[in-house]
Amino acid sequence: MAILGTLLKKGIMLGESMEQQYTSAFDLQKGELRKLMIHAQHTEFGRHYGFANILKTFKTGSRDQFYAEFISKVPVFDYDKIHNEWWHLAKAGKRDICYPGKVKYFALSSGTSGASSKYIPITKEMIKSIRKTSMRQILTLSKYDLPTDLFTKGILMLGGSTNLRKSGTYFEGDLSGITAAQIPFWFQHFYKPGKKIAKTSDWGDKLEEITRRAKDWDIGIIVGVPAWLQILMEKIVKHYGVATIHDIWPNLKIFVHGGVSFEPYKKGFEKLLKHPLIYMETYLASEGFIAFQAQSVQRSMKLVLNNGIFYEFVPFTPKNFTEDGVMRENPETLHIDQVKTGVEYALLISTNAGAWRYLIGDVIKFASVEDSEIYITGRTKHFLSLCGEHLSVDNMNKAVELVSAEFNIDIREFTVLGESVGGRFAHRWYLGTDDTVDEESLQKRLDLKLMELNDDYKVERGHALKEVTVRVLPTALFYEWMKEQGKEGGQNKFPRVLKNEKSQQWKEFVAARNIMNPS
Repeated sequence: MAILGTLLKKGIMLGESMEQQYTSAFDLQKGELRKLMIHAQHTEFGRHYGFANILKTFKTGSRDQFYAEFISKVPVFDYDKIHNEWWHLAKAGKRDICYPGKVKYFALSSGTSGASSKYIPITKEMIKSIRKTSMRQILTLSKYDLPTDLFTKGILMLGGSTNLRKSGTYFEGDLSGITAAQIPFWFQHFYKPGKKIAKTSDWGDKLEEITRRAKDWDIGIIVGVPAWLQILMEKIVKHYGVATIHDIWPNLKIFVHGGVSFEPYKKGFEKLLKHPLIYMETYLASEGFIAFQAQSVQRSMKLVLNNGIFYEFVPFTPKNFTEDGVMRENPETLHIDQVKTGVEYALLISTNAGAWRYLIGDVIKFASVEDSEIYITGRTKHFLSLCGEHLSVDNMNKAVELVSAEFNIDIREFTVLGESVGGRFAHRWYLGTDDTVDEESLQKRLDLKLMELNDDYKVERGHALKEVTVRVLPTALFYEWMKEQGKEGGQNKFPRVLKNEKSQQWKEFVAARNIMNPS
């Protein structure tokens, strides 16, 4: 049976989509927070912060009183604070800490630009929510002019190993591995690479096994991080001696991606195609499935407002964050009915996995408040603002996209380091491409594009931001470094900004390889 028909028969996700379409964002979110707090009121966290008393204001208080009470009683948390005060107890096997029951799974997240992996609790309720939102996104395909037989084709989901590691009282692994191990039985017919290959722990071995089996599958949809899917498709094309991936998978129509901007990869990715794909972006973090692109004609993604997550928005300003992207104490926070378009907000979430007022680390803007449509502009600690240049990952991605087109080269990876130089500052760019290009020319054009995109950057280039350098490196070097860091494959992405010890490790790594200028 076609997957779309199966979902429509179930009707569950369709009903939830209609609820979000015809109910105000404020009412959906107020109801979601109420449900979360009802479930968690008897946990250690809920008792400590008086959830039972806060819940009374949902019924008797004024329109916004529930939120005023919530933020006055429950503090904001970053990862270190919530882990050290609460989540470590759940890791030790204790029940009913931040959400009812015992946490069986912890997702290993890549952490920030200068940190080791984070352990994010994954409850059975969160797994169910992620699954439901994934199916809701698939339902949006009914809006597209697609051949009906597409929904009988395989869906290749390239993620981490489902062979999770047992660690004391819980299992740990990549979120994609945790969720793939929990797929419903009716979906297994469509799911590739299948249970056996999905268990493979070694990333290189997994790609080899998928490559060997690729010709046996009829794939219509591919899902994963752009860098790793591009590497896989290149391997398949080379292995079978064909020109494009469509020579192996002629019915491939859709690419569902997330975790990192697709634009730097798009040029090289499309060299592997015979005909265009529909691109659908997702915002699936280790902490939950937050948003997805519902229409191909626009870049923005629709926030999921009624599936286990309550959102808050912290204006990303010096009042609320240090120059290093650290959230200050008692920041200004807003609910969904208080936001504006065009303003950058850091995202706080409370979830059915036991995150409460938790700083997820991403910075977003609203493309449409009315439709709750957002796009990601960067991460709180991946901005560069050494001297007020306020350079976002969104600026970086766009500049790289523009110079790639201008020089007709494929820049698949990049990272930027900020440094102090003689009382002033410098940006050190490392660009990954296998094409030949002159570094000096590339540096001048990249610098110019950034000045065109960001007025603050332009001002500081005439003052405190003394130097901007570009180093061109082979693309493979970026993936070699990730492997050395234990971050190969799955949902891992190369950080767009490296800080602190990670920046020093990267410089030492590059120096040890003694890579010559390819120009």
